[in-house]
Amino acid sequence: MKSPFSRFFGGGDKAVSVKSEVEEVELVEKKKAAEEVVKIPIDEIIPNRFQPRTVFDEEKIEELSRTIHTHGVIQPIVVRKFDDRYEIIAGERRYRAMKKLNWTEVPAIVRNLSDKETASIALIENLQREELTAIEEALAYQQLLELHSLTQEALAQRLGKGQSTVANKLRLLKLPQFVQEAILKREISERHARALISIKDPDVQRNLVELIKENEWNVRQLEEYIIQLTKPKETKEKPKRKAISKDIRIALNTIKQSLSMVTKSGINVKTEEEDTEEYYQITVKIPKKKA
Repeated sequence: MKSPFSRFFGGGDKAVSVKSEVEEVELVEKKKAAEEVVKIPIDEIIPNRFQPRTVFDEEKIEELSRTIHTHGVIQPIVVRKFDDRYEIIAGERRYRAMKKLNWTEVPAIVRNLSDKETASIALIENLQREELTAIEEALAYQQLLELHSLTQEALAQRLGKGQSTVANKLRLLKLPQFVQEAILKREISERHARALISIKDPDVQRNLVELIKENEWNVRQLEEYIIQLTKPKETKEKPKRKAISKDIRIALNTIKQSLSMVTKSGINVKTEEEDTEEYYQITVKIPKKKA
């Protein structure tokens, strides 16, 4: 049977919506409902190498474990043969929950899929959920672009998203690793991270991430701080001193020395100096009577 994802990521200009593809996948699932469910030793199962989710909510896994313990596994996991083991195609959360329960075997359906098909299913399945962080979503987009040699525009069309949405997510992958880690841990939001893109100095970015966490800044507070941080500092221009020729300096010094000699003779000479655009002005006041 032709993989539903071959049409989704195949050539052609016609955009195919995620919704229609999900419906097709569901139809394929119903057609394969009669597939044999087998018991596979849990130690022979490995997680999906193309899994975009890097952080699993342990509390929700614990809740799922309790549900499975009470009601059993309603839907088997889907795996494929991989060397001497089985790789998960879909159902890693269920696998983790059963592992918490110390099950030795798990119910599974074995499919024969290629790396490309396995990766596509894992990525698209997870993109339909809102639990992914912005970085996990960006990594999924990047993998789909590489797997299917798509442009950002083509991927956006096939996912039913705006090209700017895809581009903005991918831009986050250019941020330093410590910023990406903060997003993965949900310590900062995607909008916080996008504001940090304007800062080119990694040390400043690191400091801002710490400030966001310590002060619980919202995006607006961060943006306002960045504006103040990057605002050019006002500097007062110092008046330029005009160059004085050697001859003028000699003349000024001669006059000052002469006035100094007059002062030493006991006459209280008062002087005033003024530097104008056109000349130096020295006003000398000599009293008629000795003080």
